[in-house]
Amino acid sequence: MPAPLKLVYAFPNGDRLGHFVLYGVLAFLLNAALPGRRISIGRGSLPLGAFIAALFAALEELSQFFFPHRTPDLVDLACGWLGIAVVTYLQRMRRRPEKGLP
Repeated sequence: MPAPLKLVYAFPNGDRLGHFVLYGVLAFLLNAALPGRRISIGRGSLPLGAFIAALFAALEELSQFFFPHRTPDLVDLACGWLGIAVVTYLQRMRRRPEKGLP
């Protein structure tokens, strides 16, 4: 394992923080690259960038079933999805015009 990754694993739940940050960054970049693009899901919709990042996170976690030295973990997936949700929410709040200001 590369030295920088060893640092992430050096403290408790470092890998989960890594999932949160990395998937948050991925969502940020995809949302910025696909502004205003949305995908309909049921009665609602999601930003396309966030959807792609969430789908990639799920597929990456599922792919670990096929590698003998990897272990799929729902908590890791949840941390990645949480990072995507937080970043997407913050991007949305930043774009929304503030009401009541001159």
